[in-house]
Amino acid sequence: MLIQLSIRDIVLIDKLDLAPGAGLTVLTGETGAGKSILLDAFALALGGRGDGSLVRQGQPQGQVTASFDLAADHPAIQLARSHDIEADGELIMRRVQLADGRTRAFVNDQAVSAQTARAIGACLVEIHGQHDDRALVDPAMHRALIDAYGGLDKKAAEVRAAHARVRSAQSELASEQARIEAARKEADFLRHAHAELTKLAPIANEEQELAAHRTTMMQGEKVTTELREAHNALRGDDSPGSILSSALRRLERRAPQAPALIEPSLKALDAALNAVETAAQSVESALQSCDFDPRELERAEERLFALRAAARKYATPVDDLAALAARYAADLAALDAGEAHLVKLDKALAEARTSFDTAAAALSASRRKAAAQLDKVVNAELPPLKLEQARFTTSIESDPTSPTADGIDRVEFWVQTNPGTRPGPLLKVASGGELARFMLALKVVLADRGSAPTLVFDEIDTGVGGAVADAIGHRLARLAAKVQVLAVTHAPQVAARAGGHMRIAKAAADKGKRVATRVEALDAADRREEIARMLAGATITEEARAAARRLIESAK
Repeated sequence: MLIQLSIRDIVLIDKLDLAPGAGLTVLTGETGAGKSILLDAFALALGGRGDGSLVRQGQPQGQVTASFDLAADHPAIQLARSHDIEADGELIMRRVQLADGRTRAFVNDQAVSAQTARAIGACLVEIHGQHDDRALVDPAMHRALIDAYGGLDKKAAEVRAAHARVRSAQSELASEQARIEAARKEADFLRHAHAELTKLAPIANEEQELAAHRTTMMQGEKVTTELREAHNALRGDDSPGSILSSALRRLERRAPQAPALIEPSLKALDAALNAVETAAQSVESALQSCDFDPRELERAEERLFALRAAARKYATPVDDLAALAARYAADLAALDAGEAHLVKLDKALAEARTSFDTAAAALSASRRKAAAQLDKVVNAELPPLKLEQARFTTSIESDPTSPTADGIDRVEFWVQTNPGTRPGPLLKVASGGELARFMLALKVVLADRGSAPTLVFDEIDTGVGGAVADAIGHRLARLAAKVQVLAVTHAPQVAARAGGHMRIAKAAADKGKRVATRVEALDAADRREEIARMLAGATITEEARAAARRLIESAK
């Protein structure tokens, strides 16, 4: 419920703090005291339309803050969390109105759009008045209210889920139809391309491997001649190895004759011979590495050129050719098996529609039963509200050919204000006072089903008195047993039934330089005096005070 309303610099209000309690709280005061300003400020905090003219003259900005204490699972808390707003049972709605017309909205001190603030505010407060064009008179809400009253939320959720399955099946079928139709148009191309790529049989990373192998072979071809010449020089008939070997053998034969002289030369010649052998082996190894079949190079080049030509033709990287071939194969397979798949998808859609139709028909039947019960209990509330000739009905038009996520029903609250007149939509048929009383009767019935935790009634007792005003007060008190109710009223019968009473009045401010709106919480004595004023007018008599006392006592 609302636990605190703070208003700063809005029209005639410079500083105002209200702390309404649970149950029924009334706000009374002379006409023009500022009750409408207070409600406009409250609506601003809840995401209502801003206007620079709301800012108190001479101030750069005004501000309204509304604090609510809620259950952790309340829809407003859940909605706030869905917008990444931290909320654990308390919501603080704050709206800053700048004098230039701009506004800023905050929820728990986190900046939000006016649209988000309005959505959250709608879960917190309903404002009803003689000229109310929202809340219960909005046909878009009537279907949800019937579902809430009849306890049909689970069935409605099943219908929404069935509708989602229908939409999904429709989307899948349409997508497959478009895919197959496109495949049909390109069937010849697909078959040619698939055959060509299948014959080419590209492999992942093949281009890089072929290019590297081709480079290696081309480099080897360039150095092979030099390596062969080096090999001939080291292994041929005139190779230094043969010459050194011959010289070594001759010196070995002479070594016994002069060992000291020949031995160093023998070692040097042996080392030279080993070096020549090592060099020859190295050249032979290099020749083996460079050894390749020229036809292999030709084959590698042809393969590489073929892959790159296919990549250019199909406008795709060489590495993606294999995936492209697989996609063409899938398209051809889909084309070949398309009709069978379409039949399967069409069958799935038909089953989804049948499931939806069944669920929607069951929900529609339940709605009609709930509507009949709602009509009965609402009509029972009308006679005491001076609407004994009026009749409330719920119009339900079902159209299975135009289903929505909410089913097949268009639900709207209708009224007939007098016998013999044509019934019609609530907002169009009922006058301002009648509309307010119809609203009250509906809210009494719907208070614990789909209602916001705080309800505001703005002068719904205008134009009535006596027994009707007392009936309105009685129903507001009944309503306040289930939700928090704030009522702006001129009827003492209504005020007498309140648990809390606040008086709105204008007072001089800044040493008489301006007028400001003030709100005062009344104690028991002041409350009796205020109700006496409402009974008697400008001059309060002892008879009025006695009547006020009796009114309060009888209300208890």
